Amino acid sequence: MGFLLRLSRLIDALNERIGRVVYWLILAAVLVSSGNATVRYIFSRSSNAWLELQWYLFSAVFILCAGYTLLRNEHIRIDIVIGRFPKRVRIWIDIIGGLFFLLPMTLIIMALSWPIFVDSFERNEVSANAGGLLQWPFKLIVPVGFFLLALQGISEVIKRIGFLMGLAPDPAQKVHAHAEEAHAK
Repeated sequence: MGFLLRLSRLIDALNERIGRVVYWLILAAVLVSSGNATVRYIFSRSSNAWLELQWYLFSAVFILCAGYTLLRNEHIRIDIVIGRFPKRVRIWIDIIGGLFFLLPMTLIIMALSWPIFVDSFERNEVSANAGGLLQWPFKLIVPVGFFLLALQGISEVIKRIGFLMGLAPDPAQKVHAHAEEAHAK
């Protein structure tokens, strides 16, 4: 179990770093959007490439930060229902949900999205819009993002099993302590 807990910490560190880098793309999307709007209103010029870039940046944040969101315990949950259960029952619900719902869903989406990326890459697909961007770099974001989410799902299951075995701290406590530490900075 020691190896798995070390693996979990590596996965957590990976998604933490990726999340902290990728969420800067929100600023890039805002700058692209405001720049495009400014140019459109002042000079009556616009570009589909800038509009598509804005969409792609937002999509990259949403998809690539899914694992980071799971790490931070910020994903949508059914807390109203499971909040009434004892901690051990909630931990088991997380383990079962991770193993039987999250991981299969991420693997299916990765498997289905990979051929779409490969086809786009092989054809060097470009947007059908005039002045549009290459499509394949952004189609790669889907399998990569779901891979990161699957990794984080594995990490969360490991942490919860470790907690039940008395070998790891409460994963929910760690998230709250980490969030308080970030707010203090």
